[in-house]
Amino acid sequence: MRLGYARVSAGEQNLAQQIDALRAAGADEIFEDTGVSGSTVFKPAYGDMLRHARAGDEIVIWRLDRLGSSLPSLIAELELLGSLGVGFRSLSEQIETVTPAGRLFFHMVGAFAQFGRDVIRERANAELQAARRASKKLGRPPVIPEEQWKQAKPLLTEPHNMSVVAVASLLNVTRQAIYKRLRAEKLAEQEAV
Repeated sequence: MRLGYARVSAGEQNLAQQIDALRAAGADEIFEDTGVSGSTVFKPAYGDMLRHARAGDEIVIWRLDRLGSSLPSLIAELELLGSLGVGFRSLSEQIETVTPAGRLFFHMVGAFAQFGRDVIRERANAELQAARRASKKLGRPPVIPEEQWKQAKPLLTEPHNMSVVAVASLLNVTRQAIYKRLRAEKLAEQEAV
């Protein structure tokens, strides 16, 4: 089955040109989103079309920008369609995944997407290694700043013996933050011995 998808971002825009092109391309059913931006994650009619699509069906759009507004979102959508076993065709750009050459294009898109993810992962790992070599502290900063903790910690012991709840309220943090800080100090003391 050939499923068409048409979308306009503003209510005053017209779907007629897209619908005419989709009908001329042999769309059996057309799903329409009106007033939905390309950058919007949830496109109601598009979601309906995906739920309706079966392996072997083909999704036809007028132009690539009707599917998504950025290259990463387009690649993600094409990967999703491929995982569903659904073909894809963009009329204006003459891109499709239903012929051997089109499937080659689709696999190239997938390879570029995987390459991009691998480069990001490698860069992140290199930055982590560099930070470790420089002995930088990794992770989120403590919820309780060091200066504040130096003033608050004595309140938990003699002669004050304030409760963790009271100190947490005084510092405007959760009691879990206090317990976490106490555990971290205890571990540091044990490692030092």
